[in-house]
Amino acid sequence: MSARTSSGERGSDRLRNRRRLRRRRILILVGVLFVILIGDGIYELHQPFARITQVHIFGADESLAATALSAMRGTYLGIIPRDSTLFYPEDKIREAILKGNPDIAAVSLFRNGLNGLSIRVDMRVPIARWCGRSPTQGVEEYCYIFDSSGLIYAVYASSTPTLNTFKLYAPLVGEVEEPLQATIAEAHTLPATFDFARQVGTLGSVVARIRLHDGEVDDILTNGTRISYVLGEEKAAYTALVSAQANSNLVDGSVEYIDLRFGSKVYVKRKGAASNEL
Repeated sequence: MSARTSSGERGSDRLRNRRRLRRRRILILVGVLFVILIGDGIYELHQPFARITQVHIFGADESLAATALSAMRGTYLGIIPRDSTLFYPEDKIREAILKGNPDIAAVSLFRNGLNGLSIRVDMRVPIARWCGRSPTQGVEEYCYIFDSSGLIYAVYASSTPTLNTFKLYAPLVGEVEEPLQATIAEAHTLPATFDFARQVGTLGSVVARIRLHDGEVDDILTNGTRISYVLGEEKAAYTALVSAQANSNLVDGSVEYIDLRFGSKVYVKRKGAASNEL
């Protein structure tokens, strides 16, 4: 009985060992196949047909193609090429283009076949000039240009065309020493503010400067007349201004200011005279 039991145990041990050996061989085989597949995949990624060699730029200078190609140099972990059509560094390319070109608002990337990359660039639209918090008399102004979001992105030059010809004076978001890359405070109110300024221009004199301060707006015309109203109340202010136009000349510069900050009441001060309500 004892010998029979011992023989049975030895048989079971031999069976377990054979199964363990079989599993080990299978694992080794799977591992070898996995390494072969990975190696073959890496080899294929290094072949010319799977590498980006051409970059096309739309909406900007073609020289940006060199910036994109430079951002794709090198490899990931020393194994996978960065210019692989499957693993090209989209974020790094976008960052490289935006970093050296503040006048670019957005960058979109699209694969163009296996070897091509198309990059569409959206340029910022220069809305107007920002020239500080308030006008400074007797000092040459240093102005910047900003886009529709209120972001200041470049120094203004006389050769820079802007959608609006007037100058804007307004505070910036936060405490900043350098205006570039700063954002104009209350930027969301600028479209309505600028629409009001353009409407005023149809009444006889163009707005030259706009100042935003303490929740109010001052529009200074080219003839020196100042029009003041509450920020966000453009519609009511324009209605009041039109009603007061019969008693105030906006063309000849005889009016020092028109104050529209008090609802339906309009206060007009002519040069050399006291302020009076219309």
